[in-house]
Amino acid sequence: MKPVHHSPAAAPRLRLRRAALFHVLAMVIGGVASAAAAAQQPESDRVPGNETARAHPELWPALQSPLAPDPALERRVRQLLSRMTVEEKVGQVVQGDIASVTPDDVRKYRLGSVLAGGNSDPGNDYRATAAQWVALADAYYDASMDIGGGHNAIPLLFGIDAVHGHNNLVGATLFPHNIGLGAARDPELLREIAAATAVELRATGLDWTFAPTLAVPRDDRWGRTYEGYSEHPEIVALYAEPLVEGLQGKANSRSFLSPEHVIATAKHFLGDGGTYEGRDQGDARISEQELRDMQGAGYPPALKAGVQAVMASFSSWNGTRMHGNESLLTEVLKKRMGFDGFVVGDWNAQGQIPGCTNTDCPAAVNAGVDMMMTPDTWKGYYETTLKHVQSGRISMQRLDDAVTRILRVKMRAGLFEAGRPSRRPLAGNAALLGDPKHRALARRAVRESLVLLKNQGGILPLDPKASVLVAGDGADDIGKQSGGWTLTWQGTGLKASDFPRAQSIWSGIAEQVRAAGGKATLSVDGKYSARPDVAVVVFGEDPYAEFQGDIKSVAYKPNNTADLELIKRLKQEGIPVVAVFLSGRPLWVNREINASDAFVAAWLPGSEGGGVADVLLRDRQGKVAHDFTGKLSYSWPRSAAQSPVNAGQGGTPPQFAYGYGLKYGQDGNLAALDEDPGLDLSALQSARYFEKGGVAKGWRLRLDHAGAPVYVERAGDTHDAGITVVAVDHKAQEDAWRYAWKAPGISSIAFVAPEPLDLSRETNGDVLLVMTMRIEATPAADTALFVECGDKCAGRVAVGAQLAKLPANQWMSVALPLKCFASAGANMASLTVPAGIESLQGNQLAISEVGYGTVSDHVLACEAP
Repeated sequence: MKPVHHSPAAAPRLRLRRAALFHVLAMVIGGVASAAAAAQQPESDRVPGNETARAHPELWPALQSPLAPDPALERRVRQLLSRMTVEEKVGQVVQGDIASVTPDDVRKYRLGSVLAGGNSDPGNDYRATAAQWVALADAYYDASMDIGGGHNAIPLLFGIDAVHGHNNLVGATLFPHNIGLGAARDPELLREIAAATAVELRATGLDWTFAPTLAVPRDDRWGRTYEGYSEHPEIVALYAEPLVEGLQGKANSRSFLSPEHVIATAKHFLGDGGTYEGRDQGDARISEQELRDMQGAGYPPALKAGVQAVMASFSSWNGTRMHGNESLLTEVLKKRMGFDGFVVGDWNAQGQIPGCTNTDCPAAVNAGVDMMMTPDTWKGYYETTLKHVQSGRISMQRLDDAVTRILRVKMRAGLFEAGRPSRRPLAGNAALLGDPKHRALARRAVRESLVLLKNQGGILPLDPKASVLVAGDGADDIGKQSGGWTLTWQGTGLKASDFPRAQSIWSGIAEQVRAAGGKATLSVDGKYSARPDVAVVVFGEDPYAEFQGDIKSVAYKPNNTADLELIKRLKQEGIPVVAVFLSGRPLWVNREINASDAFVAAWLPGSEGGGVADVLLRDRQGKVAHDFTGKLSYSWPRSAAQSPVNAGQGGTPPQFAYGYGLKYGQDGNLAALDEDPGLDLSALQSARYFEKGGVAKGWRLRLDHAGAPVYVERAGDTHDAGITVVAVDHKAQEDAWRYAWKAPGISSIAFVAPEPLDLSRETNGDVLLVMTMRIEATPAADTALFVECGDKCAGRVAVGAQLAKLPANQWMSVALPLKCFASAGANMASLTVPAGIESLQGNQLAISEVGYGTVSDHVLACEAP
């Protein structure tokens, strides 16, 4: 049975003040919650007290579950709980990633859930089909229902990050990222998008998504800004209820958690959008009032809609990690706000609590996390948690509460009656991925999300009968226009064939121009043989996801002016330029705006690039088919130094205020904007070539064996280069890569710079090449560090004997003075490869950072002593 899609015309837009009014009313509901009973666990297993991070429940809205009481369901939960062994109970509170959990593991350990992380797919193939996903879901389900050995049959949950559509699946509909949807100001559109996403999830046998994100980003340097709908709580509060209802169905109705819907997760509780300097997994140094009214604005409406899962945040509040904050997770969320679903942790976040590790953390359970996301550490975590329950460090009462909440949600979702995923409605129906109705909805969302910042002389809308040149590296790149969380976690390393049902912005423009009798030409570098009437230049940020996307300032590509030079060259040739800017946040682009005749903030539109063409072009009759309706949901910075910048915060006003957005017929002329960035852009150059699980933007990783170089764009790529590369965890999820030398003879890895690097000054200043690494196999004596400086120019320093003396299997920084390479013959003023390692078969290293600096745990000598 397919879901009913309501006509867009029948969905009236709600005014923002309704959301604001609801939020205010929620804050004054009800009396004071009763004090919690004293916990039974030792104080050592609880996070130490911190009064600035201790919430006061009486200050928060008093709510209760919107779901009608169901005594029969609660009786079923109690009866099942009474039959479960302690081992089965512990299994229910553990979640592993499909890359590390087999169906046999689920059968043995009775795990309650599995997830598919951003880089995890059936068979480790990101192009896995709907049928392969369903088959994997069946295998896990069958294992969970195996009653051999007297076990209870308890269906497991299968979760995934479907954050802008079912974004892990090739061919699925990719909706605009949340920042664009915030500009649309259309809650009913969000309800329809959520419902369509649920249908596509069900087609692949999945029943749970880690969405919606209810963060309120307050510093655009945060790499997850695009996951937030707005800097303003009123939009987040407005959207939370329709999003949850679109995913789950309406509470207390027949649609609630029906076969066309999935379990939703409100995340990340709480404060992830308010961290100091916009640092991912950072610290929100804010008052409790701001935590409640700003960062918590989306939670009362989400709870009112019956959201069944809440994900705890990686971040801290005033120095205390959220995974260990009992006052918020238990006293506020569960007791004061009446949440009766379950709290799920984030990726190994429990290991960041003081006194905890990824595999051992009673404090997180005691604080109120019910299901721990332990993707690759699940077995160790299971074993220690079982011991802590048996010893009383985690009370049976607390364990039973966590399991009760998980079982309650599973029963509400009908999983005990649903049968194998392949037998459920919609399962395996690959036609639902990229369903034409869903794509039409996504195209509408693109149209509504576009924000017009400049329209000098009314150059827009364009005549489709004209000669239109489409340029820029984002013009025909669906991966770039879709951003992070697209097929892979960071959204990198993709190609056109990965998007069989999608349309690039170039393709959308060309289709409409040619249909009207005009001429459309694609030229990424802006060169042409026949002079066009107008140029549309599509450019912007390259894809990124959490923590890899954190930046030091809101300057757009501070040391790369290629896009600006392209626009200026076209203008100098007398060609009007319409700039279409792809980004996951507002950025300082005053120079690019000045150089363009029109400037459109297109955000990250997803798979339906035709929606951009719908608004930029007139129809065949010369009329406006679709006007701009988007309004900024984030303030736009006046300088590269202006961060944070938010509505109502005072100080220097933004360049474009929250709510700004032009329409056709309005005066779109702008006086020249100030091009002073407000800081030294050259100082923003990163000193890291590799960090946070990826090479620096513009850089490449080269693997070479027997003189046959290949380039790797992401961990897991398979090349016959003598070295395998896989992602591993160091300080965060997959922030390091493991290199294993497999082939006989010498093989090497090299970090190739986008242009020659001059490190002569650093070399004279005794700067070091620094690598954070873990030595996992004794390095061969011939292992060497090297740099390259052009044809037949290099410097090689043997370090194998020194590395062999360092501790194995522990993270440490290892450095070599840059002057060692100069002594070995390298031209340090023109480095094409500032860092490389060559070794022999059998060597294995994990590396999380490569760059230059002045401090290291172990500084190697230029020549082995």
